[in-house]
Amino acid sequence: MDSRINQLLIDLKQQLLFLDTQTRDILPCCEKGILICIKAINELKEIVSNTDFASDEDEIYFFKVIKPEFISKLIYYNSIYKFESKKPRGGNKEVKKYIQNELEKLKRYFVNNNDFYKYYSRKNTSLDKKYFIRGNFDIKLDVDSYFFETDHSFATSHDFKVAKILAHDLVEVYLENKLKVINSKSGNENSQREPNAKLTWTAPKVALIELIYALQTEGVFNNGTADVKDLTEHFEKNFNIDLGQYRRTFLEIRARKTDRPRFIQSLKEGLEKRMDNSDEAN
Repeated sequence: MDSRINQLLIDLKQQLLFLDTQTRDILPCCEKGILICIKAINELKEIVSNTDFASDEDEIYFFKVIKPEFISKLIYYNSIYKFESKKPRGGNKEVKKYIQNELEKLKRYFVNNNDFYKYYSRKNTSLDKKYFIRGNFDIKLDVDSYFFETDHSFATSHDFKVAKILAHDLVEVYLENKLKVINSKSGNENSQREPNAKLTWTAPKVALIELIYALQTEGVFNNGTADVKDLTEHFEKNFNIDLGQYRRTFLEIRARKTDRPRFIQSLKEGLEKRMDNSDEAN
């Protein structure tokens, strides 16, 4: 994959992260986010139009993974902008109904595209050459009318569907958080309540240490500024456990010859199995 594309995606994520943390008013934030995304997508299109993919695998990876990352962010900001612009100015009851209707629309999209959603979420690859290679579309595979109006040099039949799935997941989280705020104000939920039970870590200590290092590496706390010591002390206090010489334990994890992040891998496999079972139940 062209290094310029990877850098463009990194830059886009950084710009949007800065925007989200610095802009308090949601509508101006969305407007700026849309413009940032459009600019990045235009640059992406220019790179792709002047570059040949080395293989089918590279092309599939671009249209299945990379391009949807860009498009999904544009869809997200545009969706939130429309949601906030059209939100009724009435009381909580009216706004709550509006949010629930929007959530229902998202649900209908997943229901209407259930076959492809299962294909994508289960990491299936059997139809990738039809879904994510330009010019290989199959009309029998639920192609949106939108596809026929796009520039086919920069689109496949299903890359936009992937982007919609990614964007809708983000929009759903946004709407559910809005709903929680309303429920809290209505007295249906007590946002300040204390946890019902004290949580104690009962899995092996090495598993928690592996998780702490993974979370710190990903920078998920305090915009990436929290160090391992901070996280360890927090987890020890809140999960009622003494992790001892955690740095030495991490060195032992690093020294494993195979399957070094065993607990993380176990979490991944368990969650994927649960998602598969949920898909089958639906």
